[in-house]
Amino acid sequence: LREPGLNLRVVQLFRDPRAVHNSRLKARQALLRESVQVLRSRHRAEPRGSTRHQQQHLLLPPGLLGGGRAPQPQHRAEFFLGGALEVICQAWLRDLLLARRAPGWLRRRYTQLRYEDLVREPRAELRRLLRFAGLTVPPALEDFVLNMTRGAAYSSDRPFLISARDAREAVHAWRERLSRQQVRQVEAACGEAMSILAYPLSGS
Repeated sequence: LREPGLNLRVVQLFRDPRAVHNSRLKARQALLRESVQVLRSRHRAEPRGSTRHQQQHLLLPPGLLGGGRAPQPQHRAEFFLGGALEVICQAWLRDLLLARRAPGWLRRRYTQLRYEDLVREPRAELRRLLRFAGLTVPPALEDFVLNMTRGAAYSSDRPFLISARDAREAVHAWRERLSRQQVRQVEAACGEAMSILAYPLSGS
């Protein structure tokens, strides 16, 4: 970031962890390998002798690890997805705290974007991001971002389909898909990061 030959800017995208978990559950098999890699990254980063990896993941169904046994085959994907989201939220929290304490030169080159803000105000957020990057806003790009977030429908069964859709429906789709227990578990694992990002908890 301080390299004089570069004009590097960082835009960090966040999304409500409950919505992230909902999307990842719907694509659980496709994300299985990625989730295992995320979990391995945490174990590599832990100090030797740490007992943290022995703790049960917050995002697991009750009884999934009964007796210390490995997860049953039918729950294997959920096991890794839940653990991976917990690692992701911990990484978010480290980034958010770093940004809060960052010196001025870093704050000038770093900004955050919430998916929900982009969906609700696509033109305003696009202008803000391009202004931050020192770029102009071509009218065709404004039309594109509005079209991609204001499509005629939203298919919740295909969360990673790149097409024009009513993305505003995606903001709260997790409310209809996740159980109360799943919501509480995500909020327990990601609550600190959610608080900094101004995502209200379900009980508030």
